[in-house]
Amino acid sequence: MQLDAKIPEGPIQDKWDSHKFNVKLVNPANKRKYEILVIGTGLAGASAAATLGELGYNVTVITYHDSPRRAHSIAAQGGINATKNYHGDGDSVYRLFYDTVKGGDYRSREANVYRLAEVSSDIIDQCTAQGIPFAREYGGLLDNRSFGGAQVSRTFYARGQTGQQLLLGAYQALARQIKLGKVKLHARTEMLDVVIHEGRAVGVITRDLVTGEIRAHSAHAVVLATGGYANAYYLSTMAMASNATAAWRAHRKGALFANASFTQIHPTCIPQSDDTQSKLTLMSESLRNDGRIWVPKNVGEERPPGQIPMEDRDYYLERKYPAFGNLVPRDVASRNAMTVVEEGRGVGPRKNGVYLDFAESIDRLGKAVIEERYGNLFEMYERITDENPYDVPMRIYPAPHYTMGGLWVDYNLMTTIPGLYSIGESNFSDHGANRLGASALMQGLADGYFVLPYTISDYLAPLLGTQPVPTDHQVFAEATQEVDDRVHRLLSVNGSRTVDWFHRKLGKILETHVGMSRNEQGLQKALREIPALREEYHKDVRVLGENESFNQSLEKAGRVEDFFELAELMALDALNRRESCGGHFREESQTPEGEALRNDDDYAYVAAWDFTGVGETPNLIKEPLEFEYVALAQRSYK
Repeated sequence: MQLDAKIPEGPIQDKWDSHKFNVKLVNPANKRKYEILVIGTGLAGASAAATLGELGYNVTVITYHDSPRRAHSIAAQGGINATKNYHGDGDSVYRLFYDTVKGGDYRSREANVYRLAEVSSDIIDQCTAQGIPFAREYGGLLDNRSFGGAQVSRTFYARGQTGQQLLLGAYQALARQIKLGKVKLHARTEMLDVVIHEGRAVGVITRDLVTGEIRAHSAHAVVLATGGYANAYYLSTMAMASNATAAWRAHRKGALFANASFTQIHPTCIPQSDDTQSKLTLMSESLRNDGRIWVPKNVGEERPPGQIPMEDRDYYLERKYPAFGNLVPRDVASRNAMTVVEEGRGVGPRKNGVYLDFAESIDRLGKAVIEERYGNLFEMYERITDENPYDVPMRIYPAPHYTMGGLWVDYNLMTTIPGLYSIGESNFSDHGANRLGASALMQGLADGYFVLPYTISDYLAPLLGTQPVPTDHQVFAEATQEVDDRVHRLLSVNGSRTVDWFHRKLGKILETHVGMSRNEQGLQKALREIPALREEYHKDVRVLGENESFNQSLEKAGRVEDFFELAELMALDALNRRESCGGHFREESQTPEGEALRNDDDYAYVAAWDFTGVGETPNLIKEPLEFEYVALAQRSYK
């Protein structure tokens, strides 16, 4: 298979404008003749559905939430990047483009990243017009703060609840279209398969999470906006319901899955407090603007942090990376935290954290300023830990958070299945091997508001005059039967172990062998252990209840079954990539200083995998990455 990324010709600064001119258009009067399915109502899905409805398309939105406002996008608290350069500190479209490519360790597609940087300012204008309460400076301009991997202030924010405010903006735009009748919303409904007819995506099969009813939905095009797959690790910062089923079912039907091993371990999470914990809490990266990260210099230090003098503290990020300090990219901060904890210098009851200390900032700026910037985050931390971060340092440690891998898409955001699009975190496209902080919200809204609404017309225009495949067609009947059979197969195992027991075991394998640090031996072991555990799952899982009711055990069972197959691909992809880059750190490939060492001669490509069957070795299709505008270089943040 040859991959065609459909990257436009010409200078990079002209590609998007020329592409928008050259794509086929749908006449405004004809848009109402098309049906589009959007799966997911986070920032990418809600903004796409609202915009497509506003343009005149007939849109059906499907979400497993009781309300789109509960999407996981609200957890992205810290901010959203854009190139307004209000601070006059040297930012530009090109600098955001450069920082993103470099931050992703040169494993992203230049054309996509430049487009993302271009439309970033449009996002801020759109959201401000919606009434998003971005922080403002005294003079009235929108305020900015810094995030990891940048030496400029380009992150717009609304205290520590930026994602929530942006989602409310997208939700109100979506709700308006629902009221106008251009968008139909199906809540508490989960997509369980994509329907393919004559090589095209023509609909999806869903299950009503309240009644268990399995339904077919037909459309001219299907858009997946279903987020990432970090919950494969069991313990992660993601919402408990976040899963990979929609993307994985599309992969099984022919959509290539790219860079599965590129997962991000976020450095600023509250450390695990006990072995039975099922969820980790993210503390915003914005805290690294004013908090200083340190650990004791001495192994076995038992004094409280306030009694440890400065000469006995190691501000290790400031020491090792003086140019960026505490604002190094996430992969760098996470690996360094892991290193000091493994050296025996971890803090807290389980010695599994590092300090994030605000004492110096409170002395310099005053408590009122820190409270204004981060008050809700400090309150959340105290509720969880019963420790007041105004008085004692926060304790943080890395945890699975975001996934750069996902469904392969071309420049139009279409997968390798015609008519099937993937936007936001569910695709692989913009972040390479490591996402810079405050770029998730940027990509989700860029895809939903400003990219997909342009590019989808190129596919739809030739379909003018055609009707969606009816849901009583044989392909829908067959897909519905497949879903029904799978549901009842899971219910009929009647084993002795819970779904969570198996999920926790799978997560431990991934955390140990496909986590912050990977090596050949560990990945080979993971590729033996995952299939064995999956086989045990199919024989011994116990799913309580029945299909015809609200059944969270059944919901989890299908999702974890998909996690098993995805986890095997994650390990295989990591084994195949015998280099270190971004969040993918191979112990065999590092500099003398312990930094990630890339191999551009052999691995400067997107690794896109074709599904060949459960337990079968998938086919690898490579998309070569060319760097014409950002010179390949080993990253340095010193």
